Amino acid sequence: MSSVSEQTEGRERRDSPTGGDLEEPLVVVHEAAPEFDEHIHYSHRAPWLRAFVLGANDGLVSVSSIMLGVAGGSSELKIMRLAGVAGWIAGALSMACGEYISVSSQRDTEAADVEKERREQEKGPAARAHELEELTQIYCNRGLSPDLARQVAEELTEKDAVRAHARDELGIDIDELANPWQAAIVSCLAFTLGAIIPILAGGFIADYKTRLYVTSAAATGGLALFGLIGAALGGADVTVGASRVVIGGWLAMAATFGIGNLFGVDPA
Repeated sequence: MSSVSEQTEGRERRDSPTGGDLEEPLVVVHEAAPEFDEHIHYSHRAPWLRAFVLGANDGLVSVSSIMLGVAGGSSELKIMRLAGVAGWIAGALSMACGEYISVSSQRDTEAADVEKERREQEKGPAARAHELEELTQIYCNRGLSPDLARQVAEELTEKDAVRAHARDELGIDIDELANPWQAAIVSCLAFTLGAIIPILAGGFIADYKTRLYVTSAAATGGLALFGLIGAALGGADVTVGASRVVIGGWLAMAATFGIGNLFGVDPA
């Protein structure tokens, strides 16, 4: 039987008992189309969600370390809680401001590069011919034959020359320019999500030792969860990813607690 998707056995003629010819009915066999795995690359899997998880991890480690560092120097519940709240507000606003400034600078640079390409297209036929050759060479460098590269460059230039140069020469998607306000808000919320875990866990427990144990345990659980999610989104080993985040958080919390105890005014 042939391996093509549709096979016809044809019409077979045979002798009937009466001597006439009978035609066998046309038989068509359809084979199932091959199935392909529509896989999604890990680098394309919700990058904003991975950034959110990293921001939450930052908030958790920062505020947990601040609270334990203060607790190392003072057993006062109010002081520890105040330090946690202050660290939360300061960290969230700092992250928001930093992201807004960084992404605004990135967007300004991208917009300036796109505008430069637009001005090149407006300089006249010679400049446009030079830009076309530049685009053709880019596609040749990516493996296309010169004739095909020229054809692709001409068609894309005819459709939208600025967009083609922005994407293939500069690596900028005009439809996906970074949004500084979105980045600032997401960073603030992510930091807040991580920061409130140690504040709610240990900020209202009167007993000093119990407060330290609960804060440390809550921070450890949060670190493991964020590490696991981050590793899963990135396609890495979740055990290794979670362990790496937990160990790093432990080191930060232990170091700040030790320094707080060393310089503390009321060590317990």
